[in-house]
Amino acid sequence: MKQVATPWKKRKEENHRAVLKLEIDYELAVLYEAIQDSDQDKMKKSKSKLEQLRKEMLSLGV
Repeated sequence: MKQVATPWKKRKEENHRAVLKLEIDYELAVLYEAIQDSDQDKMKKSKSKLEQLRKEMLSLGV
């Protein structure tokens, strides 16, 4: 049974990493836009979201 579960778990982690990378790219674009608009509130929210995503990536061992 472990032989079946291991590849499935690995694929799930790879998919999760890919989704996280897309989320980080999107949030970086949001941050860039906030910087361009000098929107301090939006910058704070975006930086906070990026910090959460970074921690999640590190927990996956990336």
